[in-house]
Amino acid sequence: MLKIYGVYKSRATRILWLMEELGSPFELVPVLQAYKLADPMAADARLNTRSPAFLEINPMGSIPTIEDDGLVLNESLAQTLYVAKKHGGPTAPRDLIEEAQMLQWSLFGATSIETEALKISMANNEGRLSTEAGQQEAKAVARILSRPFGVLEKHFAAHDFAVGDRFTVADINLGEIVRYAQAYQPLFDAHPKTAAWLARIQSRPGFKAMWEKRLAEVD
Repeated sequence: MLKIYGVYKSRATRILWLMEELGSPFELVPVLQAYKLADPMAADARLNTRSPAFLEINPMGSIPTIEDDGLVLNESLAQTLYVAKKHGGPTAPRDLIEEAQMLQWSLFGATSIETEALKISMANNEGRLSTEAGQQEAKAVARILSRPFGVLEKHFAAHDFAVGDRFTVADINLGEIVRYAQAYQPLFDAHPKTAAWLARIQSRPGFKAMWEKRLAEVD
């Protein structure tokens, strides 16, 4: 059985959403981010990203990590692409061309969107987005994101989904990256086709089930 190390309030949402879509059993081993603990190295500390036991599995000390039949993967995009292809079905690539397209969209999100989008997510989580300074920060980030979001807008003006005109793992990978910027509505108002795509994939039962568990999770 697939083993996932991590928590819902992390990048593990990518693989956890996919598992909901696939309806496949898995074992979740809770590994908390070390920064959430007063003393992550205390003898009674919860298993966390600095715990020696976890560092033996993932020397980078990041979550999520998966184990599957002896294979250990520490990068979340690689995890979802691997699991989708192994499982097969509509979320997986049907051929080499679709596989390349799924890789491209996943890496496009990671390299062109994620770093800046995370700034909006952090500002929102820290309560700064409700301040004038936070709004100005988000506005500056949105200007940087306008170019990659323009690429998304053009694509989703012609397609309902990222690849193959059906929901796939590429939508999960890309959608979970775009979600980081979701708190800044003006960015999405300027890109309505992208906003509609994100709403479409987030309306799926698989996302809702994952998100409900995330909201219920206690740090």
